[in-house]
Amino acid sequence: MSKSIDLKRIVETLQSVLPKDQEYIALHEPRFSGNEWAYVKECLDTGWVSSVGKYVNRFEEMLQEYTGVRYAVAVVNGTAALHMCLQLAGVEAGDEVVVPSLTFIATANAIHYCGATPHFVDIETRTLGLDPYKLGDYLEEITEIRDSTCFNKITGKRLKAVVPMHTFGHPVDLDPLMEVCNRFKLELIEDAAESLGSFYNGRHTGHWGKLSALSFNGNKVVTTGGGGAILTNDSSLAKLAKHITTTAKVPHRWAFNHDRVGYNYRLPNLNAALGCAQLEQLPDFVEKKRNLADQYNKAFSEMEGVSFFTETEFAKSNYWLNVLLLDEQYADRRDDLLELTNEMGIMTRPFWTVLHKLPIHARCPKMDLTVAENLESRAINIPSSVVLGVINNEA
Repeated sequence: MSKSIDLKRIVETLQSVLPKDQEYIALHEPRFSGNEWAYVKECLDTGWVSSVGKYVNRFEEMLQEYTGVRYAVAVVNGTAALHMCLQLAGVEAGDEVVVPSLTFIATANAIHYCGATPHFVDIETRTLGLDPYKLGDYLEEITEIRDSTCFNKITGKRLKAVVPMHTFGHPVDLDPLMEVCNRFKLELIEDAAESLGSFYNGRHTGHWGKLSALSFNGNKVVTTGGGGAILTNDSSLAKLAKHITTTAKVPHRWAFNHDRVGYNYRLPNLNAALGCAQLEQLPDFVEKKRNLADQYNKAFSEMEGVSFFTETEFAKSNYWLNVLLLDEQYADRRDDLLELTNEMGIMTRPFWTVLHKLPIHARCPKMDLTVAENLESRAINIPSSVVLGVINNEA
């Protein structure tokens, strides 16, 4: 018979990595240690606080330079970015869009905004993201290609796109996924909301999809308070993205002409100023977060019953949120560990509820979701703030 898991020892191991002089340690908090005050004050002093101003353009240029993607269009949040990615890729009402069931609700919400239906698929343990091999086998069974278009033989609906999400900053296995998308005539759209600073086979995430979405929410590696960005290597899509996220207003000195339904989605200059200061520090932020992950990995390397999740051989992760995985036989102790850590002032949380279990998705199509359900039942996120990596580097 296996030994019972020692939750107290897990907490003590967490405490050995974390600072000793804080009563409460957040899951992920922003770090403002650069030019944030100066850039935001300049916006206030000059009055350029809305969606027009030099920092918006500069923020987009900095994203392009860092990621290597040719075009970035800054918007108000990551959900808006993904909504626009789906629209620009041709997702229409009545379509189905393939999406992992283990993802944040925003991934599915953006699909609903288009009048489309999420089609939930499984993930793999080694990346926490969409499993390209299981997906390929599944699509072989349930789809047919007619006139270069993929259809679900069961529902009769068009399958238009696949949206992998790089979970907690860990890149999905993109090359085989790209092959699956090509084989089944599906658009690949990366939900890269959590993966700024993450690389797949030496290349930043966001390059594989026709379009990709980033998020700069307050809990991300880089924050603009709220904010997001559309990434693409297609010049015509980039131009259209900027147009429709600026209410589709035709440029003119005074006339208000709009040539299509548009959205008031552009990022304000005030937020972009904060983002520019954050991006200047991004390489250091990622280094500190990877240092923290290394400390966790060493601390938990020989502990029975639990393991620290690490990147795969093809990935360099930003370790946005760090993950502890309980062994399968101890999955029923997950909530006990959550309660104990939070009582001790260490903020932890479970993974998101797998989306196919939510009542709003009860009628959505889905494949076997064994792995997603398994991981949801036994995983927790642990403190991951940049400042924690700073403490360890300076200790």
